[in-house]
Amino acid sequence: MTAPLAAIAKRIDTLAARLAPPVAVPRRLALAERLGITLDPWQRSALASDARQVAFNVTRQGGKSTIAALIGLDEALSRPGALVLVLSPGERQSKLLFKKVLGYYRAVRGLVPAVAENKLSLELSNGSEVHALPGDGDTVRGFSAVTLLLIDEASRVSDDMLGAVRPMLAVSGGRLVTMSTPWGKRGWWWEAWSGGGPSWERYEVPATECPRIAPAFLEEERRNLPPLVFDSEYLCRFVEPLDAFFRYDDIAAAASSEVRPLFQEVA
Repeated sequence: MTAPLAAIAKRIDTLAARLAPPVAVPRRLALAERLGITLDPWQRSALASDARQVAFNVTRQGGKSTIAALIGLDEALSRPGALVLVLSPGERQSKLLFKKVLGYYRAVRGLVPAVAENKLSLELSNGSEVHALPGDGDTVRGFSAVTLLLIDEASRVSDDMLGAVRPMLAVSGGRLVTMSTPWGKRGWWWEAWSGGGPSWERYEVPATECPRIAPAFLEEERRNLPPLVFDSEYLCRFVEPLDAFFRYDDIAAAASSEVRPLFQEVA
């Protein structure tokens, strides 16, 4: 089939799907049940939430990507015309989270048919789209009116990248859902976690609270990993970077509004 004919066939399929009687789409918790996913208590709370900005500070293998994928799939299925972006520091990481979204979709594809489906994107007959992107500002700037932005490995996404993607939520009022383990007391994700105030909903789940991680395994990891790595990856602690000359708390304590600056800004 030639490209023009394929494009026409795609439009016909999309129109036919939109004219078909609507199918009741199960929302997040019901969607997880339909997929046979057993949820931890924090995951149930996270799925039920409609908070506009969310941070999952969750141990490795703690289930944060499962929740992010369910949130992303729910957005695409239940909100016609939704635009969901999956972003991470690298394309491979974005692909992994998108692959989970796609896997869940394929298990329930009868709810809303797809009109395009590949390794990096999913387009549904209700007009919704899901795209996996690398952490490249020049690549992501073409998107607008994003209804859901999922940021994986958020602590390693640069401040510049965040500045490139946040404006995409301005008009749509879309949600920002972030997930990571800490990477020191630095960057926008640490600032959002420590000082973002009530505009952020936060979930902290160390490995000691994950029922799927055995205490014996955790103790072995404690013996074999540097303390900084273990505390960050398993205990969800924001520890000082190894390359830091001064502790974050010391720098914060040294700041004072009562000390006049040496040089005044010229108007």
